[in-house]
Amino acid sequence: MRPHRYVAALAVAGLLAGCGTAESGSDGPLKMAFVYATSTQNPFQEMAFGAKAGAADAGNVDLALSAPSSVDGPQEVSLFQSAIRNSPDGVALETLTPDLFVRPLNQAADLKVPVVAVDTAPPAGTEVDLYIGNSNTEVGRLLGEEFVKQVPEDATGEVVLGNAIPGLTLLQQRLDGMTSVIKEKRPNLTISGPFDSGSEPTSNFTKWNDIVKAHPDAIAYLGVGAQDAVSLALIQKNTGRKFLAGSCDPDVAALQAVKDGYVFALASPEHWMKGYIALRLLADHKRTGKELPKGWWNTGSLVVNAANIDQIMERQKDEASRKAAFQAEGEKQLADPSKHIKPIGEAN
Repeated sequence: MRPHRYVAALAVAGLLAGCGTAESGSDGPLKMAFVYATSTQNPFQEMAFGAKAGAADAGNVDLALSAPSSVDGPQEVSLFQSAIRNSPDGVALETLTPDLFVRPLNQAADLKVPVVAVDTAPPAGTEVDLYIGNSNTEVGRLLGEEFVKQVPEDATGEVVLGNAIPGLTLLQQRLDGMTSVIKEKRPNLTISGPFDSGSEPTSNFTKWNDIVKAHPDAIAYLGVGAQDAVSLALIQKNTGRKFLAGSCDPDVAALQAVKDGYVFALASPEHWMKGYIALRLLADHKRTGKELPKGWWNTGSLVVNAANIDQIMERQKDEASRKAAFQAEGEKQLADPSKHIKPIGEAN
């Protein structure tokens, strides 16, 4: 999948200085935005695809998509501040640096711009009441359950964990879910880490290469980020060594690694659905005046393994195939929000 590039952070200061709140009458297009962490990694591309589909299904939405070309919190803050000036009908925000957004989110509230948090819970001290994201603890447990199927109950040996962004709550939740399963069901295994595996493709490969060399006898290497499976598959190809590898997210190269047998499973947070639900809710709120739901909207997750890899690879072929596969579930969730909403404080 080629990374898509939408809005560069050019002349942000000029936009902030020169743009007031745009008018969006009921007959004109809604001016909305999705601002996300980076345009070059699969999870965020998936969310953007979902947001585009949600805007298209809502109809008559002028959607601006913007993200830095690598994870850059201050640059994303600038993009968000531009979005709340130029897309006053609603903004969906996904960020890996939520602590930087307390003031910008309060600026959005002051401007009466509706904001929905996507993928990462809103930081404390803001007025964002709706968070759309999967259960990351469940994602970790799903991967852990797939892993324990690969080894006997009395197995011994080392299992090495990687964390692509140490300190990021959602990835720690995945690790916690995964390790709880392993400790419960395979207590004789020794768990090492998590070690910093880096989120960007090049650094992720380099760091995993070093981790594998430092733990050469481990029976498995498990990550919780989007790039981990890609790197671990490549290490196996380069070295000729075979080991158990698993991770998260349906990156095209990670899916191929499952297909080729280098990765036993991926736990997918189903990012597409988050972007889709966020834009549909924002558009409906603006058009009808209906209040946005309050709480944590859990959009679900999925295991990708040898049993369904062909189906998922077909689903992930392009934007149209994604929409065809996800749309019925999206409509089902939107038809009965109460089944998917819990208090934000319960998000895990």
